[in-house]
Amino acid sequence: MNSPQRDITLRFLAEPQDVNFGGKIHGGAVMKWIDLAAYACAAGWSSRYCVTAYAGGIRFVAPIHVGNLVEVAAKIIYTGNSSMHIAIEVNACDPKSLNRRLTTHCIVIMVALDESGQSVKVPTWIPQTDTDKQQHATAIKLMEMREKISEEMKIYI
Repeated sequence: MNSPQRDITLRFLAEPQDVNFGGKIHGGAVMKWIDLAAYACAAGWSSRYCVTAYAGGIRFVAPIHVGNLVEVAAKIIYTGNSSMHIAIEVNACDPKSLNRRLTTHCIVIMVALDESGQSVKVPTWIPQTDTDKQQHATAIKLMEMREKISEEMKIYI
């Protein structure tokens, strides 16, 4: 049996139908691409159908232009019982130059489901490198922060 796939990069060209009123690629289109990459990464890791449980910390750093080559890289940085925390980085460039620049980054949490829609255990990811360990620790810190924010937000619900 093959080991689970920890990361994946989707590549495509930004198209005119993805443009916003300012002439740049719409943030909603970028978010869709992020969700697609997160799904592909989570499904590759868990060998299951997965759903998005959380997408946060989305930072739009630089615009994407029509005709840019866009790369959406997704990588597992933490696994829970049924959840997978995935770091996403979006880079874009003119395909003639291949001079990539960071445009967006975020964290997405996906949950693996069985055939009846119930969450199911996923393989545990164990960090190996120093970078892996740092990203793993950051995922845990972010999880703790989200819990605190969720508690604070209860007054609005």
